[in-house]
Amino acid sequence: MSKPSQRHKARRYAVQALYHWQLTHDEPQEVIDFMLPDINTNKTDMAYFEELITEITVHQQTIDAALASALDRDLESVDPVERAILRMAVYELQHHPEIPYRVIMNEAIEQAKTFGAEEGHKYINGVLHKVSAVIREIEFNHHQSGKSS
Repeated sequence: MSKPSQRHKARRYAVQALYHWQLTHDEPQEVIDFMLPDINTNKTDMAYFEELITEITVHQQTIDAALASALDRDLESVDPVERAILRMAVYELQHHPEIPYRVIMNEAIEQAKTFGAEEGHKYINGVLHKVSAVIREIEFNHHQSGKSS
């Protein structure tokens, strides 16, 4: 079953599309259309890619509010690539409870290693650790208590 790799590719393209959206403020469909020539649609979960772009732009305020308390600086001063990755991960934490928070964090860290600054993945990990503890409190606490046993 290749669905996880298709989702991984959807996230990878979504980071690039969100970066573009943050810089241009284009409408979500314009961003999707801009990205399409570069996407191997046979190997990418296109429905998930489109959901990420469309829904993250719709829910930006609640996503940003969830991030605010976990950041050590204003969100706008966070590197734009890392901001895109964080927004995507928080959206998934908020709207996809069927995806374990550790999977979301690991995917975000991998995206940061690929696209972010040299040590950006460490920052992403720290922020998402704090956000996950709030958004996925029960799942987070269960995982943490399992680690100490």
